[in-house]
Amino acid sequence: MMTVLYAYRGNLYVNLTNRCPCRCTFCLRQTKDEMDGCGSLWLEREPTVGEVKSELDRHDLSKYGELVFCGFGEPTERLDAIVDITKYVKEKYPSVSVRVNTNGLSDLINGRDTAADFAGVDAVSVSLNTPDPDEYLRLTRSKFGPGSFEAMLKFAGNVKKYVPKVTLSTVSTTITKKDEECCAEICRDLGVTYRIRPFE
Repeated sequence: MMTVLYAYRGNLYVNLTNRCPCRCTFCLRQTKDEMDGCGSLWLEREPTVGEVKSELDRHDLSKYGELVFCGFGEPTERLDAIVDITKYVKEKYPSVSVRVNTNGLSDLINGRDTAADFAGVDAVSVSLNTPDPDEYLRLTRSKFGPGSFEAMLKFAGNVKKYVPKVTLSTVSTTITKKDEECCAEICRDLGVTYRIRPFE
């Protein structure tokens, strides 16, 4: 049975796709198949929107801090599904907070400015990884090449117009304190939050 939803650290996660334009050197899916015994996050096929809604209806969403689009793939590869499912959740469970964890390359993936599609989402968390464009490309190995870093920053700056909480993150111990200061400055310039998340 495919793992479409999984609980992790008090939140409920939606595993929409295994597609991703990046092959990050640090990606968890290179070393494991699941998160804390939730079952394999490798999908036999992508679940339909209807299947995700049915799975959500089997859960008491009030038990979780957030509903998070994040699995073994980049959720914005299925942006239409995010929009549809978010609308469904907000209609049925208006108090539930919805977050999208993303590499921030939605505009490149979908070939257009996608910021407005995130209206209705409560939070977007973007993987910044490093303040240096060349190092970013070395780490993420994005199929979109050298323009990826700037596209990610542009997305973050645009999506804050539609989403109340936008965060750019790096992983602790993976970059220098000086680089963290540079990341904090980037976030200040964009008007978004900077978070140093723990190494998994």
